[in-house]
Amino acid sequence: MTALERAIAHPAPVPGIGTRSPVDGLERRSVGFVDVLAQSVSAVAPSAAATTIPLLVAVVAGGATLWSLAVAMLIALAVATTVNQFTRRIAATGSLYTYVTRGLGTGAGFVAGIATLIGYGFIAMFSLAGAGYYLSILVGRAWPGATSPLFAIVCIGLMALVVLVVIVRGIRLSTRLTLLIETVSVGIILVLVVTLLVATGPGIDWSAFDVGGSTPATFAVGSVLALTAFVGFESSAALGVEAKRPFAAVPRAIVWTVIASGTLFLVASYSQIVGFSALGLDLVGSGSPVNDLATAYGVEWMGLLLDLSIATSFLACAIASTTALARVLFAMGREGVVPPLVGSAHPRFRTPWVAAAIAVPVVAGVPIAAIALGSGLWETLIVVAAAGYITAYGLVCVAAPVFLRRIGELTAAVAVRSITAAALLGVGLVVYLSVEFAGERWIGAAVFVLLLGAGSVLSMLRRRRHPWLLDTVGVYDVPVASDVLGGGAGDAPGGGPG
Repeated sequence: MTALERAIAHPAPVPGIGTRSPVDGLERRSVGFVDVLAQSVSAVAPSAAATTIPLLVAVVAGGATLWSLAVAMLIALAVATTVNQFTRRIAATGSLYTYVTRGLGTGAGFVAGIATLIGYGFIAMFSLAGAGYYLSILVGRAWPGATSPLFAIVCIGLMALVVLVVIVRGIRLSTRLTLLIETVSVGIILVLVVTLLVATGPGIDWSAFDVGGSTPATFAVGSVLALTAFVGFESSAALGVEAKRPFAAVPRAIVWTVIASGTLFLVASYSQIVGFSALGLDLVGSGSPVNDLATAYGVEWMGLLLDLSIATSFLACAIASTTALARVLFAMGREGVVPPLVGSAHPRFRTPWVAAAIAVPVVAGVPIAAIALGSGLWETLIVVAAAGYITAYGLVCVAAPVFLRRIGELTAAVAVRSITAAALLGVGLVVYLSVEFAGERWIGAAVFVLLLGAGSVLSMLRRRRHPWLLDTVGVYDVPVASDVLGGGAGDAPGGGPG
């Protein structure tokens, strides 16, 4: 027997390696890069965003729509590369909540946690409501009664059940189903884009880049609105524990989701602007731009496919966002921030089933209640979600240089990029909330401020009553005995967050 064989057969003891990870119960190292990528892509819902966001941005930014989207893409890339300072070093289920905690401590971590829950939760509500809305339109083409509120409520309820079953059954089912949905949906959008570009003739229509009528204020607001098209790109970070190669797969998924989605948004927006311009019409005057363009250019049959693709894209976004939401709640349960039962994993499927069972009824209940009460709350939900995401992104950009300096790995480039991104996000959040408070969707801004304030106060009170939370908040995956040769000799019962 060679020395190497003896070392493998009888490894030297490695002290200090525990037998259980702080996030024990999840299926560690079980999903590949495609699954991780699917999580981020589905949370962004590129096909749904590509057909809805350009109009929202154009209403505010006017001729600067494409430039607003381009600036938003650059900001999203800056945030993505900053988030990746953590994803390359920490495998966590808490996503931005865990990262901010490790960088800035429990106080800022609690605020980031509440903001993250708001972002994931309200984007899931928005997605379920959007899926129900487009399904009503789709079915209403053949059956006018389907446009009734009752039909939308039934659709949302059934889709919520699908979301719960998919999340509980396992992450691979969730990610692969959502990836299939998004791939088909994006394919349909691209067919329409190509059809429009061919119909409008060869060459570039430079008028689409004319910023006439736009002011610095409208451009800034348009850029913040455009940033909402990218929110969710970081959600694959919540799969850090379950990814096979988390320190490689998660960073790649985050960056490529921003690049691919941003490219689709720019191309789709350009085709819509040029398409309406060729007809002598204005994009802002359309209630449903892609359907109107499909009809105007003689491909009305695509309206059915578009409605179906948008509805399914929203459903995929609901699944992905609730997947991330459940894992953040799971991490909080393991830490003791919320009741420990929330941190329970399913013994067979190894998923955070209790957190999912708590999250899904809330996510479905809000849009159902809004429809039942006759409230047009759909666009208000995206206001709350966007503000939550932007707050969490800003905090993680502040946390990154602090965290890197503490471990002795801070560089000037990272510091400049993260601080710049944090400043832009801070200004953007103030501008965004100011505009929303002054507009028709003021209730969304008010709900965000109230939820963030109440959640932060309650979490601070819990920390004061339970000082031991200072030592438990911020858990992430650590090597265990089964991961290393000689680890079985470790005397620690489990890994800690430090």
